[in-house]
Parts: sequence; C-alpha cells; structure tokens
Amino acid sequence: MDFEYRDERFADLQLLRYRLNGFEKLTLQQKELVYYLAKAALSGRDITFDQFGKYNLRIRKMLEVIYVDKTTSHESEEFKALEVYLKRIWFSSGIHHHYGCEKFKPGFSPEFLRAALVKVDSRKLPLKEGETVANLCDELFPVIFDDSVLPKRVNKADGEDLLLTSACHFYDGVTQEEAEQFYADMKIQHADTNAPISYGLNSTLVKENGILQEQVWCASGKYANAIQHIIYWLGKARDVAENNQQKKVISLLIKYYESGDLSIFNEYCIEWLKEHDSVVDFINGFIEVYGDPLGLKGSWEGLVEYIDEEATQRTQTISRHAQWFEDHSPVDPRFRKPVVKGVSANVICAAMLGGDEYPSTAIGINLPNADWIRAEYGSKSITISNITEAYNKASRGNGFKEEFVIDKDTLQLIDKYGDICDDLHTDLHECLGHGSGQLLAGVDPDALKAYGNTIEEARADLFGLYYIADKKLIELGLLPDSEAYKSQYYTYMMNGLMTQLIRINPGNHIEEAHMRNRALIAHWCLENGHAVKLVKHKGKTYVEITDYEELRALIARLLAEVQRIKSEGDYEAARQLVEKYAVKVDPILHEEVLERYKRLDLAPYKGFINPMMLPVYDNNGCITDIQLNYGESYAHQMLRYSSEYGTLI
Repeated sequence: MDFEYRDERFADLQLLRYRLNGFEKLTLQQKELVYYLAKAALSGRDITFDQFGKYNLRIRKMLEVIYVDKTTSHESEEFKALEVYLKRIWFSSGIHHHYGCEKFKPGFSPEFLRAALVKVDSRKLPLKEGETVANLCDELFPVIFDDSVLPKRVNKADGEDLLLTSACHFYDGVTQEEAEQFYADMKIQHADTNAPISYGLNSTLVKENGILQEQVWCASGKYANAIQHIIYWLGKARDVAENNQQKKVISLLIKYYESGDLSIFNEYCIEWLKEHDSVVDFINGFIEVYGDPLGLKGSWEGLVEYIDEEATQRTQTISRHAQWFEDHSPVDPRFRKPVVKGVSANVICAAMLGGDEYPSTAIGINLPNADWIRAEYGSKSITISNITEAYNKASRGNGFKEEFVIDKDTLQLIDKYGDICDDLHTDLHECLGHGSGQLLAGVDPDALKAYGNTIEEARADLFGLYYIADKKLIELGLLPDSEAYKSQYYTYMMNGLMTQLIRINPGNHIEEAHMRNRALIAHWCLENGHAVKLVKHKGKTYVEITDYEELRALIARLLAEVQRIKSEGDYEAARQLVEKYAVKVDPILHEEVLERYKRLDLAPYKGFINPMMLPVYDNNGCITDIQLNYGESYAHQMLRYSSEYGTLI
C-alpha cells in the first residue's frame, strides 16, 4: 500500500505526513537515541506556546476542555467553528497565524463559548487560585474576540514601537527603545571580542518597579518545569550516544539548560560543530530569532534527524568546494572570508519535529547563528529530504504551475529541472550562503536591528541564485546542463513577484522575513533591469524572463550590495532597501492572484503530523526496537501532546 502523504485540511492549512525512510536500517542504539531525543524535542512544546503569546496556554487548555467534553453538542455550527479555531491554535502554537502573524478571527460567538464553559467541569479549566469561570471569561474573551487587542504576534511596521505593538511574549511592559538600549549597554559593559555572547537569546525582558531585568529560561528560572523534562530525556539520550563527542555535546547542552549561561551555549555550539561522526543529530533549544521583532530572542524548537547517506553526497560536494565559491563571489573582496572554516553539510531525514519546527517546518537549516562562531569554527547545514519529498508528492498534479507559469516551454523546463534545482538552491542557501562573507572589524552583529533577518535571508538566497547558474555546478556533477538553472530563476521570480501573495490577506503588507526577502530580490530585479517583466496574456498577469544572463548579472549586483550592508552594518541602507522593495503589495495584482488561486481550491500553507514512536520491551524492561506508526490523527496527536507534554499549564 502506498504511503499517504496528504491528510486533513482546514482553514488555509493542509496537513501532510512524512516518512522516516531508512529508519529500519538504523542500529538499535541509534533507534533508541532517536527515541529519547524525540521525547526531548516534544517536551518544550509549551515553551513555544508561551513565547508566542502570554495567553496562549490558557486559551488552548480552555478550548481543549470544551472540545473533549460531551455537554455541548458537537454537531452545531458554532462547535465546528470552535474546532477549526482550536486546530489553528495547535498549528500556530497560539492565537496568531504562524506565517502572517495576524490574530485569528473565531467563527463562534462569545455567548456560545461562555455557555459551553459553564457546562464543563470547572476543575478541568485553567483557573488560577480563587478564580471563577466568570473571571476567566473577563480575562480571555477580549484576547479572543476583540480585534484591537493584541492584533499582531510580530509587528515590523516601520515607525511604530515594535514591542508595544507585538503580542509575542519575549518582553513585558518594555518599549522598543528601552530594550534596544538595555542590550546595547549590556554589550558595552560585558564586551568580549574573543567570544561574544548572544545577549537576550534565552530570557524574557520585563520591567518591575520601573527596573528592567531578565527572566532567564533555565532549569531554575522561567520555564523550569518544561526545561527539567527536556534535561531528563537528554540525559537518557546521552547514555546511548554514538560516540564520546556526541556525549560531550549533550552534556554541555544539559549544563546550559541547567544554568542559562550563554557562554556555555557558545561552548556547546562549538563542540556541536566538531561532531561529524554520528548518524543521528539533533537541534534542541532557543534558536531562531524571527519571532522577536528585534531579532534577539530565540524561539524554542526541537528537531531530531539522521543522515540520508545517498543524498548527502550532493551537499558534501558543495561543502568541499566552499573556498572556491567564497573566492569567486561577486562581492567586494573585503567582505569575503580569506579562509572558510568548518563547513559541514548533510542531507537528513527528519525523525521528529517540535516547538517552532512543528507542525510547519523548514526544509533547510544552517547553524549556529552567531557570526563569530561561523567565522572561526564554521557551520553545519542540513537539507531535509523526507520533508521535501512529502511536499513534492503532495503537490503533484494540483494545477498550480499550469495556472501561473507563462507558457508550455517554461512549464516543461520546470517539470524537467524543478525538483533538482529546488534542492540545490536550498543546499547552496544553507551550506554556503549563510556561512559566506564576513563582518568588518567592530561591526555589531545586531546593527541591522529589525531588518537583520530579512537581509540575512536575502543574502543567502542571492548567493544560491548566483551560483546555481554557474558552470562550476555542471563540472561538479550537481546539474545536468546549462539550461537547468533557468527553472529556478523563473519559479523564484514568479514566487517573489506574484504567487507568494496567496499568503497575504487583502490590504496587508508583507511582514514575514522570508517573504520579504523573496519580494526584495524579485522587485529589485524587476525595477533595476530589463530581464524580468510582468506581462498580460488573455487578461492574466504572468512573469516573463527575457534575458537569463542579464538576470544573473542583476542578482550579482544585488548580492554585492546586500553583503556590503551586512558587512558594514549599514542600518539605513537596509531599511531603505527593505521598505522600498519588500513590504508593499500591489492591491490590483494581489486581488488577481488570490482569485486565480482560489479557483484551484488549494491550501496555501502546509504542515506535518509526526509519526508515533513506540518502544518495544523485552521481559527485563529493556528496549528491543522502536516501531513507527503513521496512523495517528491530527487532533489525537495534539491532545496527546497537551496531555503528555503539558508542563506549563
């Protein structure tokens, strides 16, 4: 029986399943290691919910109680609307859209919710000591139903106070100016040019009695209960580690979680980079800063992985030639790395997704994020083959390309080369793009502030776009011929100029960093040359590329400028570039794209249901195997996770 990739669909979301290809070939020790790391990857789930909004955990718990209760009819339209709303909360780790960041609008009334709450056993509700159901309603109903209360999880609108207008829970009662000054002062007071600290990465900044202070996320601080569970499972994983270096890495991560000391996090990152001999690897911690409008605070995430041996040959070929790519980059030589160190790249199979990587996950990752560690010790890059496989299998024959690609010749080009070029661009982006270039001496890595994430993603994408058209890739056997790259250029420009607009609500600007990055590149190339055009054919708008070589030259020019901005810390140039090309949406084109997409009846966003891992024990209580089950429903998985990993509510 064929594996079924597509599963449940609701709102603007499609749930998929991913397969753990080759899992059965792992040794028992490796399977056991994956299992314990998977438990650790799920144990921080509540942290992500709280980081994304201070009311998320209580709202989730309240709605879950109603959802499983039988006192309210499950057949009414309002209950069905509550079910969709709850499923969206599960998907986004909170009440705001996982991509657009706008607050969900419930399809049920306050009266319905209040009546349902009165019927359930109040002991099951997330009531604080002395609190009544009426008190709960008074606190949470405005958050759910009032459009003016916490409308955006992450606001990046130029000229506004990004903290006071964002609902994310990394700051409490603190203005943008206060936070920026707090961390600027901290860097001055604790300057360490040899091993800079990622100040603010693992803390909530609060104001108490007029004084700013950090609540550190550690085993004895904020999120202690969740972190203690993570530590427990990491300890079990350490006992079955594949080698001593992996043991050392896990021990350092535990030590960091216990103390919250960011200097230990630096040490952990460096030792993690040295670990190359294991089949199994993982990410667990406060990592990506896209959820913070200031780009400082790390959202909690977990990922467990094992190497896809065959596909990894591709990324290792790229990484072996990293110095060549750096030396031939079209950027000012001052901004290139004289010596590229420690570039490691693997294609992997995801074994478990957690936190900010679940249900919606990246297809490629490059870590660590600290520029100085990348410069001195290198980086690890991964491309996730079984996630890409699931996306590709689920999208076959859905009519999307036929609707938006300009002609049959271009469509045939994309059909022939699209999958290989998509994978290769991701490899170049993650393996080399993020690790390329260098900051000039004395430049603050956070100098670009709220624009830093967009500029960094643009830099990596441009690097990949520039080199995917290079004959070097044909010489290395990574592309079949000199025509292949054109499929990537076309789909990238089509996405940046048009099709990614399906993810934007009418009247809204682009705010998510990756979408801004793609819009920036595509619109800059459209305006600054003649290689790309928007044309009309039979009343529909299409992207037309008239000169692929000129387009590559434009990409080279923009890459040089974006790298200069990054290397020099030119905040004003970053602001102007992003605000001019990456934010605004043409409302007429937007309306057309939405209408054309609507007729296809597709979900613009996709996420994943994790496999269940079931340990098999012998009579002595020892694990003899880890079995996989792909049959768990989305709702069952989410309710099970809330029960098993509900550490903060």
